Amino acid sequence: MIDFDAHERSRWAGRAAAYRRSFGRLCAYPAEALLDAAAVTAGRRLLDAGTGTGTVAAAALARGARVVAVDADAGMLAEARRTAPGARVQQAALPRLPHPAGVFDAVVANFVLNHVADPAAALAELRRVIRPGGRVAVTVWPSPHPPLQRLWGEAVAAAGVPVPTDLPRLAPERDFPRTEAGLAGLLAAAGLTDVRAATPTWTHHTDPEDWWAGPAAGISTVGLLWERAPAAARQRLRQEYDRLSAAYRQADGSLALPTAALLGSGRVG
Repeated sequence: MIDFDAHERSRWAGRAAAYRRSFGRLCAYPAEALLDAAAVTAGRRLLDAGTGTGTVAAAALARGARVVAVDADAGMLAEARRTAPGARVQQAALPRLPHPAGVFDAVVANFVLNHVADPAAALAELRRVIRPGGRVAVTVWPSPHPPLQRLWGEAVAAAGVPVPTDLPRLAPERDFPRTEAGLAGLLAAAGLTDVRAATPTWTHHTDPEDWWAGPAAGISTVGLLWERAPAAARQRLRQEYDRLSAAYRQADGSLALPTAALLGSGRVG
């Protein structure tokens, strides 16, 4: 059986630059709302768990927060050091953080719970390092998927590219509904109070080649399919991406892709 966490970490290795160009710009959108939900202001001690390229850490530094940013991938950390030079950057992965209990005023995890084998254990670890009265805020992608996320699945189906059967899946008992109620329930089960959940929506504006750069570098499930597919299947997949994305193409050639996220937060104690 393939280890879920090990598989996830392997998929990000060496892909930080491609992530920044493609999915990183998408994931940056909820940063300010995430920091608001965690009550991040000047002087607050913040942990940015799964910082990626450091976008949220940089936004928190701009508010005057004292920021520690952690990520499992060395390439992401190198990008984060450039993006958020005022943060203390460390290599670490949920569900084990190298910090004592109760040392942070707030913790954020931007699209991180999507990539862990045990979301409840990861959330419990985030809660552990927050002082009483501090807040945690997280984002995940919703299900059913909005149009932006559906685009990839539609392209794969139209191209007739089979989805691998050997991909690791979350154990059913560890999964949770990717809805406002499901995320709120996960937060409440972790012992958080004043739990809130919302669904921010936006339109992601991107160059078609930038958006394609993520899967072309092996990021996400469609990226894994791209890596494994023979030349003919790759050609079909690219053709279907071009055909389907044309519906979102603007006069200047860019794409305007409607999307959404789930944003949840809660207080310790």
